[in-house]
Amino acid sequence: MHDKTSGNEESEARVVEIEGVSLHLSRHTVADQEWIGQIEVLRQLQACWMVIAEEDFSLSPRIVGSPGIGKTTLAMAAARERGQELFIYQCTSDTRPEDLLITPVLAESGKIAYHASPLVTAMMRGGVCVLDEGNRMSEKSWASLAPLLDHRRYVESIVAGITVKAHPNFRCCVTMNEDASTYEVPDYILSRLQPTLALEFPNKKDELAILQYHLPFAPNEMLALTVEFLQEAHDLDLEYSPRDGIHILQFALKRLAQDPEHPLTQDEAWRESLTKVLGDDALDLKGLAHRRRKALGDEPPPLDFGDIFFGGDNPLHPGRDD
Repeated sequence: MHDKTSGNEESEARVVEIEGVSLHLSRHTVADQEWIGQIEVLRQLQACWMVIAEEDFSLSPRIVGSPGIGKTTLAMAAARERGQELFIYQCTSDTRPEDLLITPVLAESGKIAYHASPLVTAMMRGGVCVLDEGNRMSEKSWASLAPLLDHRRYVESIVAGITVKAHPNFRCCVTMNEDASTYEVPDYILSRLQPTLALEFPNKKDELAILQYHLPFAPNEMLALTVEFLQEAHDLDLEYSPRDGIHILQFALKRLAQDPEHPLTQDEAWRESLTKVLGDDALDLKGLAHRRRKALGDEPPPLDFGDIFFGGDNPLHPGRDD
């Protein structure tokens, strides 16, 4: 593998030659996010990426949890602590194997130029790659990564006709959302994406610290109102996240600053923002939680007088079918 400068050094546009094929590398992402709370899961991720013997190799865990709770931020913080370049690939249902690896692009000269994905760039540069929302990809795309995620540590590009081996310092993890708009990841891939690191909703103290970190100019009263709302939602198993809280505060603060001559009250701006970000249902969290449990069949049917005085199997139950 040979590196050669292409254009402006500061643009980080590098070209790497492998088996006679020139690859244009992707740019890395700046990992400047602080990680707040849940230190244990950060330590677990760091442990996955350790190599403790010559025969050992790093693990590629999957980080699971609800949308908006910081799965990608966790990986970014871990990469920054390791001092490695970070590359993020956003997975979608349309992701093809060549998108994950090497994509042919028609250059201005009329020739084909091969562009390495963030994943392949991380492999060659010894960086960290986060496959974000990996369970949105189809099995065909996952199949191309099977040799990378075990002891073989390489990928094969059919398009470019080359094999790319991973740098010893290459590290990888996959984030996965827990929602209905995802594919079933095949078992032979899940067996390679181990262990599973579960990220939970933050506690009250951490949630306040997260909002203060992102919105240090927000009034304490509005921060407290948002944290109380989110904590109640967590207790009711409603998947409103710190990201939702940030958006609620952002819009409310912009509305407050919009017209100084006819200002809204903080409470008015916050309630308006709540409905615009999460919908009118968010005004009644308990009612929303009740309706969702009922829709999912988690709520028992209401009791009538027969249920109170007789068991369901009692022959004297007036509602029992003979």
